[in-house]
Amino acid sequence: MDRRSFIRKGALGGAAAAAASVATPALAEDLPEITWRLTSSFPKSLDTIYGAAETMASYVSAMTGGKFKIQVFAAGEIVPGLQAADAVANGTVEACHTASYYYWGKDATYALGTAVPFGLNARQQNGWYYYGGGNDLLNEFYNTQGLHGLPCGNTGAQMGGWFRKEINTVEDLKGVKMRIGGFGGKVMEKLGVVPQQIAGGDIYPSLEKGTIDATEWVGPYDDEKLGFYKVAPYYYYPGWWEGGATLHAFFNKDKFAALPEAYQVALAAACQAANSDMLAAYDYKNPGALKTLMANGAQLRPFSPEVLQACYNASQEVYAEITASNAAFKKIYESQLAYKRDAYVWAQLSEYNFDTFMMIQQRSGTL
Repeated sequence: MDRRSFIRKGALGGAAAAAASVATPALAEDLPEITWRLTSSFPKSLDTIYGAAETMASYVSAMTGGKFKIQVFAAGEIVPGLQAADAVANGTVEACHTASYYYWGKDATYALGTAVPFGLNARQQNGWYYYGGGNDLLNEFYNTQGLHGLPCGNTGAQMGGWFRKEINTVEDLKGVKMRIGGFGGKVMEKLGVVPQQIAGGDIYPSLEKGTIDATEWVGPYDDEKLGFYKVAPYYYYPGWWEGGATLHAFFNKDKFAALPEAYQVALAAACQAANSDMLAAYDYKNPGALKTLMANGAQLRPFSPEVLQACYNASQEVYAEITASNAAFKKIYESQLAYKRDAYVWAQLSEYNFDTFMMIQQRSGTL
């Protein structure tokens, strides 16, 4: 079944069905032919995270009968990866696909759009975005930056990164130069780490040359492609700063507002479809990649309870500092926090107990 037929039959669920119901009659009204450019923050070699933008663009084209096309460009083809949102805000391009927290240096509120330390997991992110008012809250902020944002991908819980040396105590973190994005770097800095923000395609050379001592990226599938295990064998978990990292499609606010309603709805449906698709892809691809990494010499290590607790305590200090001076951050963070408290009560009864039992079966070889 081709993708256009798939969408017309409503197989994407409510969002796509809504898009189809709006877009199909409207096309008869001679809606304009529009071509937008989208710059990604990611290289084409990272097919899953880069591919979410292409998935979104293909759905938009199919739902609009080819009248609304989005051309996707890899990081560096138009602007460097870490300048993608800036290029959208200033009108260089109409759209980008990026991680909101890459821009947290401009305003800490950006970090809440992707993931923050000890924050929401992937399912909670989606619950908060789509039903807890999260998307509207964030767009109140994004609109002040000249942007309109829609979730467009989630990696799931990430790994804690690759290190040249073992990290057994908090003392071992001191002086470590680590590529770590967003809010996590600020927390690590309190423990003596020297955070570096480096785009995906530049991480391996920096690690190989010793410019950095450690890096985090996503998880086994992407990490294997980037080859980090060759120069930094210790693979730590969990990535407590990214329990469910959401990617965003950002659109120039004025250009999004000027679109016909049918095109706006098509974008929303396509982004929601790509959001679901990316998480499913990583859930399927990561297990096999982890086996390969271990066969190639990667050494799995858990962050010790001492290290995790120190990181958690440091994160609470950072939250207190930022909420005291940033009203936009405080409003959104408190919304996430209120939901998280209740969500973990439910998760303990449902997912946690079920998954724990099944993990016991896996370890005992009865699956």
